[in-house]
Amino acid sequence: MKTIVPALLNESKDKLVILDQTLLPEQEKFLELDKREDIWEAIKKLRVRGAPAIGISAAFGMYVCSNKIETKDVAAFKKEVKELKEYFATSRPTAVNLFWALDRMWTRFEKEEAAGKSVDEIKAAFLEESEEILVEDQKMGEAIGKYGLELLKPGMGLLTHCNAGGLACSGIGTALAPMYAGQDAGYDFKIYADETRPLLQGSRLTSYELYKAGLDVTVICDNMASIVMRQGKIDAVLVGTDRITANGDVINKIGTSGVAILAKEYGVPFYVLGPYSTVDLNTPTGNDVEIELRDSDEIGNGFGRRTAPVEVKAYNPAFDITDNKYVTAIITEKGIVKPPYKENLEKLFKG
Repeated sequence: MKTIVPALLNESKDKLVILDQTLLPEQEKFLELDKREDIWEAIKKLRVRGAPAIGISAAFGMYVCSNKIETKDVAAFKKEVKELKEYFATSRPTAVNLFWALDRMWTRFEKEEAAGKSVDEIKAAFLEESEEILVEDQKMGEAIGKYGLELLKPGMGLLTHCNAGGLACSGIGTALAPMYAGQDAGYDFKIYADETRPLLQGSRLTSYELYKAGLDVTVICDNMASIVMRQGKIDAVLVGTDRITANGDVINKIGTSGVAILAKEYGVPFYVLGPYSTVDLNTPTGNDVEIELRDSDEIGNGFGRRTAPVEVKAYNPAFDITDNKYVTAIITEKGIVKPPYKENLEKLFKG
């Protein structure tokens, strides 16, 4: 099994290298970025996407761009770094990993500043911190895969929505991690991937990476989830998450809540897999999360093909809210959390 790391530093460690996922599955093209506007655009336009990968890209972006700041005055450097942090934070409003990674880099800055370090020493600390975030993410995927596999059995049919694999992280991912772990254990899963309208992350990305890794994967249209559950083809649903609120509500790619409701109706376990960093105890419920609205052309003119009249409006939220009552369990690298979520998520953090 081999996955593609979607965001890295180049050998010279002066540019962020990302796989342009907007071109998949037809073309594998890597972009080398060192301008803040280009990194911001890559996150905003989904050239790099998936909550963990966004966080990694933001951290590397902070390092690459701050490393180009020429001043040796710590106060002046701090002002520019703060502006950079705030700028990157405007790229995607929903994925909590973006803010988590930016805050972590800023915390490292304050630590080095308090220790009386020079600008060059702070830049070196930024490099160290961003690379630690990458390594931790890879270990996170392995741990989630291990915990998730405990809930599954050989030969199961699994349904996933959007993409939460290696392309969304830096290793084996989150929702796809138990599938990769199961492959290594000879579990022979039958995997169904929702195409995930309107940007087709399921058909373009999930099926692409699972097929390349040698797993049995079948693409279905989003509106086929009900029939495959009714036919008994699905034994469990595994999805990723961009944010988990304090009460266990889940913010994930648009269409996730519909799959969860169907799973409840058909008695299929619905598992949410994501890094510990996606749990946001400061946000009480899903209703308190800003849902990103995207360009209407993604619906009416997706991939350059006009499918709705130009004059017709389109409503295009990027995410939806899955109420905690539909979630069977939440799996992070720190373990499996089951209801009641408010209490048990707090215990996870205290532990």
